Amino acid sequence: MKLATFTTSGAVRIGVVVGEEVVDLEAHAPGLPTEMIAFLEAGSDALQAAQRAVTTAGSRIPLDEVKLEAPLLRPPKILAIGLNYADHVKETGREPPEVPVVFNKQSTAATGPYDPIHLPRASHVLDYEGELGCVIGRHCRHVPRERAHEVIAGYLIVNDVSVRDWQLRTPTMTMGKSWDTHCPMGPWITTADEVEEPHGLGLRTWVDGELRQDSNTKELIFDCFELVEHLSTAFTLEPGDVISTGTPGGVGIAMKPPKFLVAGDVVRIEIASLGQIENPVIAEPEDTARI
Repeated sequence: MKLATFTTSGAVRIGVVVGEEVVDLEAHAPGLPTEMIAFLEAGSDALQAAQRAVTTAGSRIPLDEVKLEAPLLRPPKILAIGLNYADHVKETGREPPEVPVVFNKQSTAATGPYDPIHLPRASHVLDYEGELGCVIGRHCRHVPRERAHEVIAGYLIVNDVSVRDWQLRTPTMTMGKSWDTHCPMGPWITTADEVEEPHGLGLRTWVDGELRQDSNTKELIFDCFELVEHLSTAFTLEPGDVISTGTPGGVGIAMKPPKFLVAGDVVRIEIASLGQIENPVIAEPEDTARI
């Protein structure tokens, strides 16, 4: 299934995308949770009820009549991985990591699959990173690699938008990775049962129609299952946590000369079988100040 969070008639709902339509679960399975994280926490029973709703729903909403939101409006954790493709390691001039390079993107960075990315007032060194994201489906800890697939609810596309000068000021990277609107994700969560091999998916990123990244998730240094094992060694993973698995080569900072994002650019990321996200870059609005 393709699990989506969407807005229709001013109300935020969750549903299942089928072709060019969406089944509103609040309308067709009223006993289910109405928010994605709570839905994932409800486990297999909720998934089965959603599947029944898809098969019995008498009416569906055309997809072009709703606004797709980030599938997880406020993920409990966004755990991102650096230097996880060999060609990206090479273009940075670094050595391949012996263990995963982990950093956080703050949950307030999450935004929708077609929402604007803000070019910050405090920096113009803005970059894109097309990535495969995996979504945790249940509370888990000390998960061995061979069982990691059991705790992954599904997969989505992530743009690990990066403010490079802020990122490179400190070794932790978090400040450069966590700006509001700098984690577009979606367009929905494709459940794990529909992704036969998550480590064999073509990944491509375009900026204004120019192909910048063209790779495959088989090139990951540490795959999704290894990352779940590694992360869950230290802390509990929770339903709705997103692991953004790293980007391949082709980022703007590594181009000669560098090609950073400017207002007016459009970034499109496509991953085979998961769909695409497409986000315009705009100057950060003046009304973002909240005091």
